[in-house]
Amino acid sequence: MIHGTESVMTTLTYQDAARHLLAQGFEELAAGDSRQASEKGWGAAAQMIKAVASSRGWKHNTHASLYRVIDRLVKETGDKGIHLRFATANALHQNFYENWGSTDYVAGGLAEVRGLLDRLEPLLNHQGTEPVPTT
Repeated sequence: MIHGTESVMTTLTYQDAARHLLAQGFEELAAGDSRQASEKGWGAAAQMIKAVASSRGWKHNTHASLYRVIDRLVKETGDKGIHLRFATANALHQNFYENWGSTDYVAGGLAEVRGLLDRLEPLLNHQGTEPVPTT
């Protein structure tokens, strides 16, 4: 459960960053930069994983901890697709460094990352929290 306004804000910041990075990834791809599109896809996945972890009080400060979060979520939900989509996001991260993926490959990867975000978002634990006032 999220405890306190700061934790809620951290979770929401990660969640918002995930959606923003995914949109940027599609923009980068449309502009012809599949390398940057790939990294934005990885970043989107990582940020949403951090959002879920933050909302549950789980560690999420290293690449290894992101893998542990994914393992926990797969065990919790029984959805092995979470693992497969995370593996696709990780391949996009590798593509940033190696630049071996075609435009179609990266487009497919970004679509899988979108599916991962859509699957993880409902797992955010916002129970017992109130919206933060804007005034």
